[in-house]
Amino acid sequence: MQDMLHYIEAEPQIYADILANRQTILRTLLNDKSTAYKNVVIFATGSSSNAAFAAQPYMSQQLGIPVFVEEPSFTANYMLHLQPDTLYIAISQGGHSYSTIEMVKRVQAINGRIYTITGDENSPIAKLSQHVIPLGMPIEEMPYVTAGYSATILTLMLLALELGKQDQASYQTNLAAIENIVTDLPRIIDAAKEWVAHYSDVFDTVQRVIFVGYGGTYGVAREGETKITETVRITALGKEVEEYMHGPYIGLHASDHVIFIEPNGKLQERVAKLQQFLTGKVAKVVRITNGQVDRQDDLGLALPTDELLAPLFMTIPIHLLAYTASARKQINLKVSAFPDFDPITNSKI
Repeated sequence: MQDMLHYIEAEPQIYADILANRQTILRTLLNDKSTAYKNVVIFATGSSSNAAFAAQPYMSQQLGIPVFVEEPSFTANYMLHLQPDTLYIAISQGGHSYSTIEMVKRVQAINGRIYTITGDENSPIAKLSQHVIPLGMPIEEMPYVTAGYSATILTLMLLALELGKQDQASYQTNLAAIENIVTDLPRIIDAAKEWVAHYSDVFDTVQRVIFVGYGGTYGVAREGETKITETVRITALGKEVEEYMHGPYIGLHASDHVIFIEPNGKLQERVAKLQQFLTGKVAKVVRITNGQVDRQDDLGLALPTDELLAPLFMTIPIHLLAYTASARKQINLKVSAFPDFDPITNSKI
C-alpha cells in the first residue's frame, strides 16, 4: 500500500491527466442535453463532502445557479423531494460509502437521474449507478485520501466549466487559469514541504487545532478537520470565518493552534480582524495564504489566481502536515485504528 506522501506527490500528474481527458471523463453528463438545470445538489460525506464544499463557489460562479452540498443519509431519510430541473451528483471516491450508495438507490428507484463520481468503476456504487463519472486517476489505496480529494475538486470544477461555458474566449481564459495551477503544483508541494518541516514538530504536544477558511477554502478547512482528526488523532475543527466568529471563538483555549487558509479574496479583511483578536489569546495563529508572508510560522504560496480556484492547491500543506505529524507520533496509517468499526456500523459496504 502506498502512503499519503506518494499520492500527494502524484497530484501534478493526476491533475494533468484529468485535464487532458476531461471530455472523456465527463462524457456521460456532457452528452445529456435534455435538461436546463436550475440548481445543483451534491450528495457526499467525509473528504468527498469537503471536496464538494471546496468546489461549490467556483461551480456556482461558472454555472450561474445555486449549488448545494447535502449529507446523503439526512436527505434520503427526511428531505428526498426530487426536482426535474436539478442536477443531482453523488460522490464516493472509494465507492463503498453506505449512505451515498443508499442515496443513489433511492433516487434511481423513483426514476430520478443522478450522476455518480467515483474512483473505482468496479465498486458497489459504480455497479448500481446508471450514470458514472470516473475520477480519472488510479485507485487510491490509502484510506486517508489526499489525491482523490484533490481530483474530486478538479473534476467538479471542470464539470461546471464544461457545462457553463458561454463563449470560447471566457472558456479558454478559465481553462488557462487551471492549467497554470497544474504547471505550478510541483513548486507548491516543495514550498509546503519546507513549511511542514518547520511547523510539524508542535503537533507532538498540541491538543487542538482549528482551521478557518472562507469561500472555497471553507472546504479546505473542513478537510483539515477531517485529516488531522483521522491521522494525528487529536481534536481538530474546520470552520468558515463568520461561523467561527459567531460563537465557537468563545470556547477557545490558550493552548489552541488556529490555522487560517487565506485565498486572498473577498473576506480577507474579516480574517485580519479575527487574527488580531486571537493574537495573544491562543498558542499560535498560523497563516497558509496565497500571498506573501513575513513570519516563519506562516506559508505564502503566492500563486496569482482567482480565489475560487485556490482549493486546487491550498490543501496540499494540510495533507502534508497530517502525514508528517502522524509519522512523528509513530501512528501507522496503513493499519486501521478501529477494525471493528465498519463491521458493526456498516458505514462502508
